[in-house]
Amino acid sequence: MATTPAATPPLLRRVNAGKLLGVLSTAGVMTGTGLIEATGLTRATVHAVCNDLIAMGWVLELDPGHDAPGTPVGRPSRRFEFNSQAGYVLGIDVGAAKTTVLLSDLRGRTIAKTGRSFLSVKTPAEQTQVVNEAVLEVLGEAAVTDSEVLAAGVGVAAPVDREGNILVDDEFWRRFDAGLTTRLTELHGWPVLLENDANLAALGEHWRGEARDVDDLVVLLAGERFGSGLMDSGRLLHGSRGGAGEMVYLKLVEGVGDTAGIARTAREQGAKAVADPSVKTSLRELAGDEPVTAEQVFAAADEGDEVALGILQHIAGRTARVIATLGILFNPELVVIGGAVATAAKALLPEIGAQLGGFTSTPPRIAVSSLGDTIVSVGAVRHALNYVEQHALDLQLSSRG
Repeated sequence: MATTPAATPPLLRRVNAGKLLGVLSTAGVMTGTGLIEATGLTRATVHAVCNDLIAMGWVLELDPGHDAPGTPVGRPSRRFEFNSQAGYVLGIDVGAAKTTVLLSDLRGRTIAKTGRSFLSVKTPAEQTQVVNEAVLEVLGEAAVTDSEVLAAGVGVAAPVDREGNILVDDEFWRRFDAGLTTRLTELHGWPVLLENDANLAALGEHWRGEARDVDDLVVLLAGERFGSGLMDSGRLLHGSRGGAGEMVYLKLVEGVGDTAGIARTAREQGAKAVADPSVKTSLRELAGDEPVTAEQVFAAADEGDEVALGILQHIAGRTARVIATLGILFNPELVVIGGAVATAAKALLPEIGAQLGGFTSTPPRIAVSSLGDTIVSVGAVRHALNYVEQHALDLQLSSRG
């Protein structure tokens, strides 16, 4: 019968270091007693691991603190603080139309941000070049060298398994395996961690967005096409090959029929209305000689245009069905609508909520993301920080704060 190997001292040391860094990276100055209470580790272990982390540059030891009045006189408490300037991480969103890159310190504070369009990109090599130019821009803006970067998280709109591999069994998804991560590592030397964009959006929302206190969560990216990131009990769901949350099944759902997201549906429905000369709508004047945009449909609806209002009612009903399927299959507490349409989608929430109860007996709460166009790159930063905390004992710091 197979047995589980016993934890070795090096493994325990790594696990304990990760625990302490996870606590210190989100807290301020902490005493040894505070770390004992937060981690459940013994005093001897806390101080031994902190000594290691201080020597490596991850933790700073401050002047001893003064105990509260009335406590027994004894040795002053040791005080520790996470060295957030020990290095940096990158969060990179490789979207369909553009890339967004964040450079953050080890507390996740954004140091620099940039974006580049993929409008003129025709090949994977050109896309990689654009991403690399954006990376060089944020590094240059912050005067950060490659040796100070500890990891980069990268989000792509394709299924990615737990090991960071794109599902290449399907010809469509194979196109996303452009060798970006290998090339960035070759150019810069730091590890590049690939993940599905919707999964990273879920990490970002759970960390810095509308779902900070929610562990059973779905983030629905709803721009050009629907995609979902799933979190159960605070852990991402990948499935056996990274396909958990993929929404091709919507082609089988009555009243939905395909994976077209809110922006695409609004744009296509608006264009159809404008093309019909018998339809009276202000969209025709708003668009002029240019194609109708999703933003124009929402703007026209806000001004009371009946055609635009009808389009949004159709979109709300369609989105309610999508959210209902997620509610039935995964029973999340909260569904967050994210992506380029998140702000505009707030207008849809009352109608979505009104229809949702008719489709499922366990309707989730619904919110829209406040992270804007950084929803994926914020999650990519969190993904990189998770890696840093888990592999701290293996990483060489060039900056000691």
